Amino acid sequence: APAFMALLVSVLAAVPTRVQSMGVCYGMMGNNLPPPSEVIQLYKSNRIGRLRLYDPNHGALNSLRGSNIEVILGLQNGWKKHIASGMEHARWWVQKEVKDFWPDVKIDYIQGGNEIPPVTGTSSLTSFQVPALVGEAGLGNDIKVSTSVDMTLIGNSYPPSQGSFRNDVRWFTDPIVGFQASNGAPLLVNVYPYFSYSGNPGQISLPYALFTAPNAVVQDGRQYRNLFDAMLDSVYAAMTAGGGQWVGIVVSESGWPSAGYHGTAYNLIQHAKEGSPRKPYLNIIKVA
Repeated sequence: APAFMALLVSVLAAVPTRVQSMGVCYGMMGNNLPPPSEVIQLYKSNRIGRLRLYDPNHGALNSLRGSNIEVILGLQNGWKKHIASGMEHARWWVQKEVKDFWPDVKIDYIQGGNEIPPVTGTSSLTSFQVPALVGEAGLGNDIKVSTSVDMTLIGNSYPPSQGSFRNDVRWFTDPIVGFQASNGAPLLVNVYPYFSYSGNPGQISLPYALFTAPNAVVQDGRQYRNLFDAMLDSVYAAMTAGGGQWVGIVVSESGWPSAGYHGTAYNLIQHAKEGSPRKPYLNIIKVA
C-alpha cells in the first residue's frame, strides 16, 4: 500500500544559521512493527538526529537514552482531559513521562496535542498546565512546550503575504500564538503540499508542488517557486496578524505518497537547508 513519508522540519527562530539536521517521525500505528530498540538503532546508523514521538512510549524512550537524538515528545490527545482535570495528573505526567527520562533522553519539545480540533472547551496546551509544570520542574530553560496544528486552521493562504487564520477559530489560535510568543517557543505546524495539490490540481501545478518549477510561479512581493514555502509563509503572516511576528515554526510533519498517486516524487529534503522567502535567514533543519 502507498505510504506517506513523514518529515519533521524545524525552522530556527533565533539567529541566522546553516546548521543542518535530519529526523523522522516515529509512528506506531501499524502491524508487525520492529521493536523500538531496532528502530532507534536504525536512526543511529543513518545519523538521523531528530525524532518525533506521538506519545511517550517507554520502550522508545529507554532506547533513546544516551543517543543524543533530539526528540519532540507528544502528549496524547486522549490525555488532555485528564491533565486538564487536575494539577495532580499534570504533575504525574511530567514526572513519569519527562523527568524520569530527561536528560538521558534529549527532549527538546513537548507537543501538547496533535491537530486538536478547535471546538468549544478545548485547549491545545491543556489549560497551560503542562507548560507551568515543566517550569516548576526546573526544565523550562531546556524544554519548550508547543502544540501541533494543521493547515485547515488557515482561512486564507493566497497570496502568502495575506495569510490569516479562519475567523471562526481565532478564539482558539490567538491564545496559542500569544502563549508561544510570551514563552519564546515555536508553533508546530503540519504542512502537506500534497493535500493542497490533490484537492486543487486544476489550479496548482505539479512542479510547483514538487519543488521542480524552474521559475517563480507566484509573485507576491517575493518570488515563490514551490508550494511548501508559500504555505509556510502564509502561517507566518497569519501569526504576525495575531501578534506573533517573532514566533518561529517547527514543521512537525510533511510528506508525499511514496507510490500509487500521480506525481510521487518529493524534494523537500533537498530544499530544507534553505529558508523561505519571508524568512530567508532562518534555516529549515532537515528531518527525513
